[in-house]
Amino acid sequence: MKIGIIGAGWIADKMGETLTGLDPSMKYAIAARDLGRAQEFARHWGFKKAYGSYKEMVEDPDVDLVYVTTPHSHHFEHASLAINAGKPVLCEKAFTANAREADALLNLAHKKGIFITEAIWTRYMPLSMKVKELLDSGAIGKPRLLNASLCYMMEFKERILRPDLCGGALLDLGVYSINFCRMYFGADIINETSNCIKSSTGMDMHNSISWSYSDGRIANIQSSAMCLCGRLGQICGTEGYLIVDNINCPERITVYNDYKPVAVFDKPAGQITGYEYQVIACKQALENGWLESPYMPHQETLDIMKVMDSLRQKWGVVYPMD
Repeated sequence: MKIGIIGAGWIADKMGETLTGLDPSMKYAIAARDLGRAQEFARHWGFKKAYGSYKEMVEDPDVDLVYVTTPHSHHFEHASLAINAGKPVLCEKAFTANAREADALLNLAHKKGIFITEAIWTRYMPLSMKVKELLDSGAIGKPRLLNASLCYMMEFKERILRPDLCGGALLDLGVYSINFCRMYFGADIINETSNCIKSSTGMDMHNSISWSYSDGRIANIQSSAMCLCGRLGQICGTEGYLIVDNINCPERITVYNDYKPVAVFDKPAGQITGYEYQVIACKQALENGWLESPYMPHQETLDIMKVMDSLRQKWGVVYPMD
């Protein structure tokens, strides 16, 4: 499988590192707005082709999968470009700027019969699946409370502050807290309360969300671009609780009963960056002729975009493409 990357930023660098460790033959093409930057990336990571045009790259007949790494604001445009060229797509999170774009993009892919999936790497990771396995096995009894936070100091980053780049903490960080919650507590929500603090440009910088479920469970999730946190996820049950270290890239799960640790599960010893699992999932899907990945179904991607649209509407956080 030969991969072509749209965008030569730090996420592309991480994929370059991943493919170097996973299968160097996958490192095929890189496209950037500036040809010189693409050529520099290609030299550094050993990609065979460098393009100064996204259109030229997606039209390369040897590209088997296009990985879109540009800002949220451009995902719809660049993923559509690839799909219209007949190329399967792995599109970075957040999938698009809003649910309207997500729906249009998924409909286009279905109409063309082209595979597309969201690169929300957490969904594809072995430890993420281990959490579900532990909950289903009754390791902590009946789950009743979930807490998850993801915070980084990014308050001065251009992509966080600019509405035209779909800034704010929600689409960049909150999407991970939401996915963590959806993976383990589902979507049977009967009540929501939330709050956010906005920047001078109108983007959400801190946010806090609380969901109540029909069976009495509660989830509290936070994200922030203005502080650091432990990036922990905690799920509490009637017989114990478990803690996930780093909710966006799980590194360890610790299970507690009676406030004592009784089991520890670490990430696989041979893990490269964590990006490899989404690449493997794409390869599996393409080999099987699937249009979506079972690890991140299209409906789940669309539903989460709708959740974030609703939150932004309540907070008054608006993007030009809304």
